[in-house]
Amino acid sequence: MATPDFIVALRRKIGNDPLWLCGVTAVVTRDDRVLLVRRADTLAWTPVTGIVDPGEEPADAAARETLEEAGIVAEPSRLALVGVTDEIVYDNGDRTQYVDLVFHLTWRSGDPHPADGENVAARWAGPGELDVLSPDMRRRVDAALHGGPAAQFGRTPDPS
Repeated sequence: MATPDFIVALRRKIGNDPLWLCGVTAVVTRDDRVLLVRRADTLAWTPVTGIVDPGEEPADAAARETLEEAGIVAEPSRLALVGVTDEIVYDNGDRTQYVDLVFHLTWRSGDPHPADGENVAARWAGPGELDVLSPDMRRRVDAALHGGPAAQFGRTPDPS
């Protein structure tokens, strides 16, 4: 996963100390299918995830990450879930925790493909194909697909 430049700059100042970041999960739908990507670092199937850049609107970050990672143009339609991940400790010792904002987005154009180095595959998955997701990612997808008009609130476990 590519580390944004602003995080690299922060890490030069704070080392491996805990870093609190804002992240997004983009649950993109096309008809009854959900966009999934297979992460290059863990090989796990997930919806598109990413970090909100400084000053960026979170819904815009979800759309940007979807285009950057999977080549899909999608429009945010609803904030579905707000949660906090467990602390993540990366292989290099960096410690991070995320406020995770899960958005539902609607497909507008494009065919899924791994558009950058963060994923090795991208595809549409039908309702019966979501068992490849971890329980946490399934909860995020379910909140986006089946939630009401308002966002749900709750702790989200480690996104990996």
